[in-house]
Amino acid sequence: MFRVNKLRFGTAGIPLSTPKRSTIDGIIHVRNLGLDAMELEFVRGINLKPELAKKIKYVAKKHDVLLTAHAPYYINLNASEKAKIEASKRRIIQSAERLYDAGGWSVVFHAGYYLKQHPERVYERIKNELKDVERELMDKGVRVWLRPELTGKPTQFGDLKEIVKLSEELETVLPTIDFAHAHARNAGKCNSIDEWHEMLSFIEDRLGREALDNMHIHMSGITYTERGERHHLPLQKSDMKWEDLLRVLKEFRVKGVVISESPNIEEDAILMKKKYEEIKI
Repeated sequence: MFRVNKLRFGTAGIPLSTPKRSTIDGIIHVRNLGLDAMELEFVRGINLKPELAKKIKYVAKKHDVLLTAHAPYYINLNASEKAKIEASKRRIIQSAERLYDAGGWSVVFHAGYYLKQHPERVYERIKNELKDVERELMDKGVRVWLRPELTGKPTQFGDLKEIVKLSEELETVLPTIDFAHAHARNAGKCNSIDEWHEMLSFIEDRLGREALDNMHIHMSGITYTERGERHHLPLQKSDMKWEDLLRVLKEFRVKGVVISESPNIEEDAILMKKKYEEIKI
């Protein structure tokens, strides 16, 4: 996997203000907005053909826009039916293949659900299924980071310790840290400088500096209940202390990408990038 030399900011999908809504036009518009990353949204299906992916690779490189991808929502590596697990693995593999064809870097996915089973058992099952995914991609020469996401509900597999442990045990896996999900999953916690220090220190202690130099971050505002996330909000309409978080990211010299998942995707991406650049450490 190639290295990222700074912290980049971008949008979850084609910016809403893009005049012509195509992936290529979205990449060009991202750059025109002063941003430098975009996440390809495969969330409802992988509809990118290999031929188009090659054109996207050329355009993204020309405009210096880092590409990531979000695999389909219909993934559960702990499903009760074997066919659903195999379909889930295929979706991750196909997402990684198309992203790699497009010159991308990192593919994020929600790994699964506990389904009222013991978390340790679920962990082992998901790890073994991901091991198969990793092996197939490596055999095919597909080199992108696989990124299980920190999820927003306690019923979903993917707390910080779980995704860090997966990253310890699998070669091409690193976590996606969704700070809004962490805030919602923990019923309003994970929203202070001390807590973010603790999270990033834990990642560095367990995974080394490489993990902080290659972070895939999702950011937005969020509403939540004791059951976790409800829906995303613009940053300035939420209780997320996002400016403090940006200061912590700068303090830890984090590199990689911050993807805005707010409803106003490019507005919040621009807001975060501008604020981040103003911070003096």
